Amino acid sequence: MLPVIYSDEFLLHETGAYHPERPQRLSAIVNALKAASYADRLEWLLPTPLAKRSAMPILERVHSQEHIERVQLIAKNGGGRLDADTLVSKNSYDIALLAVNAWLDGVDRTLATSNPAFVLARPPGHHAERDRGMGFCLFSNAAIAAYYALEQPGIKRVAILDWDVHHGNGTQNIVETHPRLAYCSLHQSPCYPGTGYADERGEYKNVLNIPMLPGSTVAEYRMEFESQVVPFLSRFKPDLLIVSAGYDANAADPLASIELLPQDFGLFTDYCLQITRKILFGLEGGYDLAALAESVVATIERCLI
Repeated sequence: MLPVIYSDEFLLHETGAYHPERPQRLSAIVNALKAASYADRLEWLLPTPLAKRSAMPILERVHSQEHIERVQLIAKNGGGRLDADTLVSKNSYDIALLAVNAWLDGVDRTLATSNPAFVLARPPGHHAERDRGMGFCLFSNAAIAAYYALEQPGIKRVAILDWDVHHGNGTQNIVETHPRLAYCSLHQSPCYPGTGYADERGEYKNVLNIPMLPGSTVAEYRMEFESQVVPFLSRFKPDLLIVSAGYDANAADPLASIELLPQDFGLFTDYCLQITRKILFGLEGGYDLAALAESVVATIERCLI
């Protein structure tokens, strides 16, 4: 059984009728997973409610108090924006905290079973830096999960692989100064947010950025996984691998120009499984509903083989 951590409450983060990061993203994935050939091998789990576990202690280790309070205040006042693209609705603060709990639950489950889990939550997180949210992201879920994992018994090193088409500037901003964390990103360049250069190595040589040219296909990605990604992560020897699983590198996606197909993410998952089975996948981007759903189906399918 593979755990999928999900709640309908994640649909309550409202971004407006025409915003790419919309609730229908999750609905499309849920419907596809329930129709998948392996549907009976999925274990659907609700995230731990905020009343039972506060996300604040770990959130405050990763984000500034000013940023946390800003998101809270905007939500309390009925909603608004952190920037032109990043909306906060009246429910968004609580939903973002619940998303953090979902990622923490995913860490707990993956470490307990030594097998993969998938967090199906929103809002996404990899653009949220220590002091600000941006790029549809409020709190830096993957980085928060990584810090939390380091607090668990026997966990010495945690790596984050980010295959979203956009560079996870927020994740890198938070983890690059920590010697027990590593970050690897494959992302289109040039593209939003304009960060993630190949010469950025992190304070402890714990960062690997792989800019991909627009129009890149699975052939180019395969070469980079085999020559750089797998060797880098294998040398780091993570006790947990967290995947910022964005699916906007699909050819069908409207926000970028990479030419991947949904089944290619199954190949990426195979590479991850060469490194460890202790993998927590968490949803980031992906804005064509059909391609997004098919890509998640392909990712999970490889974990069940």
